[in-house]
Amino acid sequence: MKITCITVDDEPLALEKMENYIKRVYYLELVGSFSNPLEALSFLRRHQVDLLFLDVQMDELTGIQLLEILDPKPKVILTTAYDEYALQGYELDVSDYLLKPIGFQRFMKGVEKVYEAFQESNPNVESSVEPGAGEQEYIFVRSEYRLQKIMLKEILYIEGMKDYSRIHTSSQRIMTLQNLKKIEELLSSPPFLRVHKSYIVSLDKIDSIGKNDISIGEKIITIGGLYKDAFLAYLNDKTTLG
Repeated sequence: MKITCITVDDEPLALEKMENYIKRVYYLELVGSFSNPLEALSFLRRHQVDLLFLDVQMDELTGIQLLEILDPKPKVILTTAYDEYALQGYELDVSDYLLKPIGFQRFMKGVEKVYEAFQESNPNVESSVEPGAGEQEYIFVRSEYRLQKIMLKEILYIEGMKDYSRIHTSSQRIMTLQNLKKIEELLSSPPFLRVHKSYIVSLDKIDSIGKNDISIGEKIITIGGLYKDAFLAYLNDKTTLG
């Protein structure tokens, strides 16, 4: 199932960041990107889309005003640096409200909510799609003087080591000249989540979760304070913690 979407933001850097996030998610299909809300409104009157990423504070037309005009409305995720519009957004039945600067994990939490809503309303759609179709299957990382291909399904976890990273797979350990932030940019979330400043884990390789740590085989990985809320929020519907 593909979810068609557009993004609207009058800040070029914020628009580019959102475009990059969308392109990393296999089930999102970006069909339009607008810095002018009036152009976005014209597009939406001529084309039906599933999801709208919408900035609130824009000069010619605010995101709230655009929402009030639209009928029918697609699913909407508001993006803004100001939290005072949250109540208005929820009164307009938006799917989520993202405060800038928006991290990729928080972005994924919002789009997963929309994806689950589409699955519930179209329960038979996935059966017509080949499992895993369109999903990222591998990455290339720089190791010594070569580009090394790594299958994502084999990755257990990735360990950051300042300017380097060590990728632990089911059969080997690979040292790469790319830092953890660069590796994180290559990976979709889920199935990979950063749980500590020095660790990214593969969610389906987790054996158990403690109060403050994760077990993958014999490896115990501490859940960092900055990442704990996002990690537990994602797992909330999938795990029961004692």
